[in-house]
Amino acid sequence: MVPERNQNISESDLINGCIEGNRVMQEELYRRLSPKMYAVCLRYATNTEEAQDILQEGFIKVFKKLGSFRGDGSFEGWVRRIFVNTAIEHFRRRRYLQPVTEKEENSIEGKHLSALDDLAEKDILALIQQLSPGYKTVFNLYVIEGYSHKEIGDLLGISEGTSKSQLSRAKVILQEMVKKFIEHRNERKANP
Repeated sequence: MVPERNQNISESDLINGCIEGNRVMQEELYRRLSPKMYAVCLRYATNTEEAQDILQEGFIKVFKKLGSFRGDGSFEGWVRRIFVNTAIEHFRRRRYLQPVTEKEENSIEGKHLSALDDLAEKDILALIQQLSPGYKTVFNLYVIEGYSHKEIGDLLGISEGTSKSQLSRAKVILQEMVKKFIEHRNERKANP
């Protein structure tokens, strides 16, 4: 059972308490942010155990780096950035990206995800989770986090072209997954 959050503690008091090593404040920070950060971790992980590892590693980094938070922008955004970077580091250690030839890259270009308009958000997220780790990571960084292909390349140690092709491949695979999902759903509706 998760204890109730203490809404009376201000964000600045919470941060200062954590910097001072106050365990109560650290637990409160964890209670406030862990559900959202776990959702970030799940988007990059291949399973829940991996997401939990990333979550733990991310909070260790947050607590170590709290003193460097300058108050520019939102605190939650700052924490989220640490978790995304932690997930990327975790990903890089595993090296899930597959090399892509120029011919393959060109054959993938120009595909679109028009069928996604017919799905609920939870269905889309479930389909994204089924992508291979390399495709999922690039897709999340580009589509959800808003990184450019150059930034993704720098973060993952790949070329900008590889990032583009990984995204294109992810979109093609998602397109097929969406079509199958919709066909299956329509079959269930037609044959209850």
